Amino acid sequence: MTSSFDSGAPQGGSLPVVEEVSAGGLVVDAIDGVAQAAIIARRNRGGKLEWCLPKGHVEAGETPVDAAVREIQEETGIVGEVVKHLGTIDYWFLGDDRRVHKVVHHYLLSAQGGELTAANDPDAEAEEAAWVPLTALRERLAYPNERRLVQVARKLLEVTP
Repeated sequence: MTSSFDSGAPQGGSLPVVEEVSAGGLVVDAIDGVAQAAIIARRNRGGKLEWCLPKGHVEAGETPVDAAVREIQEETGIVGEVVKHLGTIDYWFLGDDRRVHKVVHHYLLSAQGGELTAANDPDAEAEEAAWVPLTALRERLAYPNERRLVQVARKLLEVTP
């Protein structure tokens, strides 16, 4: 199942449009018998710390799947294996000198190893990383579209509320 969440294009203005593609997702592990996901905290444009799913730009020569695995490992320290595509979030935002159309591919991944840490993020965007039970992500994640993707993952994993 592929989901697409579109916040729509900003109206007006004559700023140039830039297309960006990112990938990331929900890496899940059973910890003490509880399904948990590794998420990160990063600063938004206003400087507020927000919890979100790990993600980042797809580099030249990379597939979105490869980028999701790499970005999750860089931002959380967790090595994951892609299980399924969860959905695509499509949105627009205004930069200082441009309008950005961003498409983010999200995947469900199974944790295969590593240690939870945000210390190895090469961009130093992730300030914290945490394991959070899937049932608590709705309250923790800052973005509604990411919360919807978690609901898709919970249905796939058959996690009860």
